[in-house]
Amino acid sequence: MSTDLAYPPPPAPAAPIARRRRPPADLPEQGDGQDAGPGEAATLPLSGPREGLGAAMAPPARRPRWRAAQIRHLVLGLAGAASLVASAYWCLIASDLYVSETDVVVQRADMGAIDPGGLGGLLSGLAGAGGGNRNDQMLLRNHLLSQDMLARLDARLHLRAHYADHRHDWLSRLGAANAPMARFRDYMKARVRVDYDDNAGVLHVEASAYDPATAQAIVAAMLHEGAAFMNANDHRLAQTQVDFLASEAAQMGKRNQQARQAVLDFQSKEGMVSPDGTLDAVAGTIAQLEARKSALQTQLGTLEAYLVSAHPDVVAVRQQIGAIDAELARERARAAAPEPGALNRRADAFRQLQQEAQFSQSLYQTTLAALEKGRITAMQAMKQISVVQAPTLPEYPARPRRLYNALVFTLAAFLAAAIALLLVSVVRDHVD
Repeated sequence: MSTDLAYPPPPAPAAPIARRRRPPADLPEQGDGQDAGPGEAATLPLSGPREGLGAAMAPPARRPRWRAAQIRHLVLGLAGAASLVASAYWCLIASDLYVSETDVVVQRADMGAIDPGGLGGLLSGLAGAGGGNRNDQMLLRNHLLSQDMLARLDARLHLRAHYADHRHDWLSRLGAANAPMARFRDYMKARVRVDYDDNAGVLHVEASAYDPATAQAIVAAMLHEGAAFMNANDHRLAQTQVDFLASEAAQMGKRNQQARQAVLDFQSKEGMVSPDGTLDAVAGTIAQLEARKSALQTQLGTLEAYLVSAHPDVVAVRQQIGAIDAELARERARAAAPEPGALNRRADAFRQLQQEAQFSQSLYQTTLAALEKGRITAMQAMKQISVVQAPTLPEYPARPRRLYNALVFTLAAFLAAAIALLLVSVVRDHVD
């Protein structure tokens, strides 16, 4: 009998559980396994370390590109708006400025090198009279730009009231008619220019104002005040030198007079015109006496050869020799002796007085010559401002240069905008 054994069928394999990834942060998360549609496996939420790993593997969120476009449009818009405002100001609002110009040269007619004794000094003085002096022109430039000059111009032309007129635009005019002088000077630095041309040796002066007459008046007044300043300096310096030489001449004259009076007093006191002449006369007398004595001694020797010593001729010769010796002693004592009244001492004192008188006379003559030369120099070493180009009367406004200023401002604004956009781009690249 056959027996069939029945084996149970093998169990069906279980369906695998499908797992889903964690959705990105910017996508909505699906529902749980009960809400899955047909044919979809139920999804189980991830938990634990798997959840952190899935978050790390999620792609980074990208910045929206519309922000960069907004920044670029904003920067370019600001640059365009600033350019439009500046162009409108320069072309429609800015007040006209008229510029007056002049070119001058400071010349010195230097005749101080004149030599009264020769023609060469005169010719050299005339040759150097027409050349420009750089130091003088720089001194004039500094004076024209000084605050003293500005105060004189304001007192003469009322410049603060002119530049503060409310009929002109507020950007170019002075803040107030009673503005402090320091602030007015800063304002005038843009209205007055004084430049020195080294090549031509010419000083260029220009001034700008709201009307042609005022601009020309400013330049003319600057030239007038500058010439007065240069001549005043020359006069003051020359007068100081002349006064000094005059005082020295007076002192030398007084000293010379005292020295001459000392000589006269000495002559009156000693009773002789010239002790030197008297001393010379005494020396001549002594020489004659010595010659006479020598002759008598020769005669005495001859007589004693054939006559006795008591002979009258011998005695007479001896007496003559004794008288000559006595006279020689007196004359020698008169000419030279230790006493203060000796003729040689009086002659030496007289010579000292004469030397002092001669020296003071020489000093007095030299001082007088220097005084006359100083007076000539003071009269002829004068500075003159030669006008190469007279102050012009403007026919049309030269400033502001409207199109040029608007174009330059526009280029500068867009250049600044390009630099700003470049900086923003660099910062965004570093942040990403």
